[in-house]
Amino acid sequence: QVQLVESGGGLVQAGGSLRLSCAASGRTSVGMGWFRQAPGKEREFVAYITRSGGSTYYASSVKGRFTISRDNAKNTVFLQMNSLKPEDTAVYYCAGRRLSWLPTEEVSEYDYWGQGTQVTVSS
Repeated sequence: QVQLVESGGGLVQAGGSLRLSCAASGRTSVGMGWFRQAPGKEREFVAYITRSGGSTYYASSVKGRFTISRDNAKNTVFLQMNSLKPEDTAVYYCAGRRLSWLPTEEVSEYDYWGQGTQVTVSS
């Protein structure tokens, strides 16, 4: 069984930065993603990284501002968020894929989920 625990969320002004962490225990996922869910909206894909860290993928809304990375020695995935905007406000979740390394934006394709961490960007 894999457990994912996010941390690093908080309140920040527009234009600021935050770094989210996702610590995994148990089996290493072959691919890890970050998603977010704003009030009244569906959960949406943010970023994805393969197990080696050699390939990354981003939603167009965050490309150039967010960076996903991972430290496999510490079994941790990070999401560096810069130039934050009020529309980035959401609960951010990390998720893991058990078998496939292929990137996907589909929520249903992920096997493990963390409990989420709140990110609030004030204008």
